[in-house]
Amino acid sequence: MVNVNKWGEAEHAAGYLAVANEVPHRTEGESILLDHLPTTARRILDLGCGDGRLLALVLSKLPQASGVAVDFSATMLERVGNRFTGDPRVTVIEHNLDCPLPDLGLFDAVVSSFAIHHLTHERKRVLYEEIFRALTPGGIFCNLEHVSSPTPRLHAQFLAALGQTVESEDPSSKLLDLETQLGWLRSIGFEDVDCHWKWLELALLAGIKPLR
Repeated sequence: MVNVNKWGEAEHAAGYLAVANEVPHRTEGESILLDHLPTTARRILDLGCGDGRLLALVLSKLPQASGVAVDFSATMLERVGNRFTGDPRVTVIEHNLDCPLPDLGLFDAVVSSFAIHHLTHERKRVLYEEIFRALTPGGIFCNLEHVSSPTPRLHAQFLAALGQTVESEDPSSKLLDLETQLGWLRSIGFEDVDCHWKWLELALLAGIKPLR
């Protein structure tokens, strides 16, 4: 698989941010993700944080928590930095998820929103292992993700709902089916693995690190 990733380009990142609020049913998926975060969570890691939209929602629900926001796009890092200026709860880290996660300590929850599908499938699998190791026992991983459709017709239907076509879709996307990813999470050791919400190619995958 060719590892195309245009998210380092300012124009590409800005183009996404201009329409991010218009993604159909996005707020539904975000709401379900928030529902699954334990109220006791105190340290949150947001991978591929973008402009900080998801982390802001998480910290609104968990005001006593702190967050680490990770991204590699200069545009996104500027936006997330501006969003959380003066907020001592948030640390912003520049890091490309193509590379192994740095040692950031342990987290009660790891979240991600529409970011991990930009990685190659091999890297997705390894990143899930790194996330497992970064969680405290009982910690949860919630990935609001863009997954592949089972047929080209359904894929075209999803793109049409976003006002796109197969020809205009983001070449950075490396979509993988839902079941393969749920299977990976189970084999890595996550418990209670499930898809808690889905609309066409948007899905919320989650799993919990065992207490033992």
